[in-house]
Amino acid sequence: MDYLEMNRESWNQRAEVHFGSRFYDVEGFLAGHNSLREIELAELTDVEGRRLLHLQCHFGLDTLSWARLGAECTGVDISPVAIDKARQLNQRAGLNAQFVCTDVYNYSRGDAAPFDIVFTSYGTVCWLPDLDQWAQLVASNLVAGGTFYMAEFHPVYDLLTGYSYFEQDEPDVEEEETYTENSGDLKTPLAVWPHPMGRVVNALVDAGIAIQRLNEYPFSPYNCFKGMAEREPGRYYITHEGQDVPLVYTIKGQKV
Repeated sequence: MDYLEMNRESWNQRAEVHFGSRFYDVEGFLAGHNSLREIELAELTDVEGRRLLHLQCHFGLDTLSWARLGAECTGVDISPVAIDKARQLNQRAGLNAQFVCTDVYNYSRGDAAPFDIVFTSYGTVCWLPDLDQWAQLVASNLVAGGTFYMAEFHPVYDLLTGYSYFEQDEPDVEEEETYTENSGDLKTPLAVWPHPMGRVVNALVDAGIAIQRLNEYPFSPYNCFKGMAEREPGRYYITHEGQDVPLVYTIKGQKV
């Protein structure tokens, strides 16, 4: 079965729904709001004038938010619907980002210079079956000394909801509702692969990314899972047997 093609079609349908949701607030972005969250804004700084590659960018709100902060951005996503909407937003916002429709494994920058920053965030590696190939792609698109940064949902949450923490040969395939408030009856089949945090770190290290920081957070900046409670503005928590569940981790590294 072509799992990546299955996911591409699912994300085409989701992009149509997500674009009109309050969750993404496209109109707010066009009015000047920044879609980036406190975690990545605190940890990835000094982007002005630097070339940034955003992997799995959906329809580009975060890509374009980095562009507003002065980065020279290229966004990559598997969904042609999402990339078409990203290009429309780029034009409407008067920005100069570039968008490429491909899965990350087949991305090529051609003759262009490598990037200063490779960025990815929130629900990305679960769609990828091969982390070694992904990490090699990250490293091959960075200049020597360039920065890799990711913010990702913590795999412990998946374990607590009944999925494997450790890697497995075949993905889990389920028809899932999407996470925006306007999802209606939309349920599309999605293939997801579990990747423990150690596997992510080791794939990056093996590819030549020296890890500088690994942080974990007991909250998510998105209200996207069942049972979340907003204790502080923009911070959503889940407890398990009275204790906070780790919901996000971040990795910052440098190409050696």
